[in-house]
Amino acid sequence: MGTSIKTCILVFTGMALLAFIGCGGGATGSPSTPAVHNEWTWMGGSNTIDQPGTYGTQGTTSAHNTPGARVWGCSWTDQAGNFWLFGGFGATPHNGQGDFNDLWQYTNGEWTWMGGSNQAEQPGAYGTMGTAAPSNIPGARWEATCWTDPQGNFWLYGGLGIDSQGTRGLLGDLWRYSKGEWTWMSGSNIAWSAAWSGVAVFGTQGVASPSNTPGARQWASAWADPSGNLWLFGGLGFVPNGGGNLNDLWKYSNGKWTWMAGSDQVDQYGTYGTLGMPAPGNTPGTRFGAATWVDAEGNLWLFGGAGVGTSGDNCGGSVDCVLNDLWEFSPSLNEWAWVGGPNVSNQPGVFGTQGVAAPGNLPPPREFAISWADSEGNRWLFGGDNLALAAYNDLWKYSNGKWTWVGGSTQACQTGTYGTLGTPSATNVPGARTGSVGWADKSGNLWLFGGDVGLCPSSGYLSTAKLNDLWEYQP
Repeated sequence: MGTSIKTCILVFTGMALLAFIGCGGGATGSPSTPAVHNEWTWMGGSNTIDQPGTYGTQGTTSAHNTPGARVWGCSWTDQAGNFWLFGGFGATPHNGQGDFNDLWQYTNGEWTWMGGSNQAEQPGAYGTMGTAAPSNIPGARWEATCWTDPQGNFWLYGGLGIDSQGTRGLLGDLWRYSKGEWTWMSGSNIAWSAAWSGVAVFGTQGVASPSNTPGARQWASAWADPSGNLWLFGGLGFVPNGGGNLNDLWKYSNGKWTWMAGSDQVDQYGTYGTLGMPAPGNTPGTRFGAATWVDAEGNLWLFGGAGVGTSGDNCGGSVDCVLNDLWEFSPSLNEWAWVGGPNVSNQPGVFGTQGVAAPGNLPPPREFAISWADSEGNRWLFGGDNLALAAYNDLWKYSNGKWTWVGGSTQACQTGTYGTLGTPSATNVPGARTGSVGWADKSGNLWLFGGDVGLCPSSGYLSTAKLNDLWEYQP
């Protein structure tokens, strides 16, 4: 990660300087594995870094197929329980790295290359806005925002990648994948440039309009509520007062965007209010790479990310600040509540005793963690990276208002223990990583794919390194 993050932000914000993970299925997306709980199983892919993909024949499933190593792709689960993967930045077949727009399906323990290119840096084929077609395909990208709606359709917004003209830049297009075809739903088909400023159009807060748009952005957070509305928060992008870190909240419903809450300016501090109390003036500070969940009541939850807390935060708007605050947003009230964690950045975590919930427990601050909810409504958090861009492999559960450190290390930059392919073990654990993708099956098991080891000296890597290993965790 590290160097590539700094480069992207310098390009797009002029300052020093990707997910909600889809939940659902698993009936056919996961092969049968022993019913062992609280253990990891290495299910596929390589235990070495930067491996290119094996594509096989498009549309043909094979035990030999596997996506290449990558970071910040998109993932979702369809209604049949199949797992899907799109794009990301990673290893090419010719020992290079680049942006991808390949589409994969994982069913019954095997991968199928379903669409897109097996080469990097491919432009998008947009077709006609609002019209699905077999030839449509988003351009190669990473750091996009992703959702799965209640019907199992996949939605994709923005990111850093390639537009319809083959130009690489920050994107602001919205896509839907349904019944085997892509539809360009809204936004621009060209990247941020002199031809398109990429600036968000906010309109009037609370009022939907066809002209509203979140604009070009990357690393925003996302939720899909039970009614099928898509929600988008923050990220790095462009608003009328310039480019930077954002804390605006948007809803997409019935083909229109609505600016619901937060600021239309960059680099804003948060307003925390009283712990546990929703209020109209509350809002998280600007941030990107936060973890998200949706609870059974349709409330939206947000944890951490890279950004700033309250106005007393001495980080000032720097992207070198990471958070471990916890927020809940009620769509019915249109209000945020600060639920837990400190209201300033770069505060230490409290691990407590492994396996024991306690009110004082708290994950260390981080960005780009994997998050998911299990079948009992518990919220889970894995990995991500810290201020030094050093990745974690710690596993946490949030239930009944308390955090529990469940597994992994209290230290960053830990290597993985793979064990035997397909065999769960209490000693197995994925190595530290950030920017992974994942799925939750109908049993609430986590499936984890790829990511980046971050800038971890103990790993022996002088720069970032991508993974394509596949893991299952049964709570």
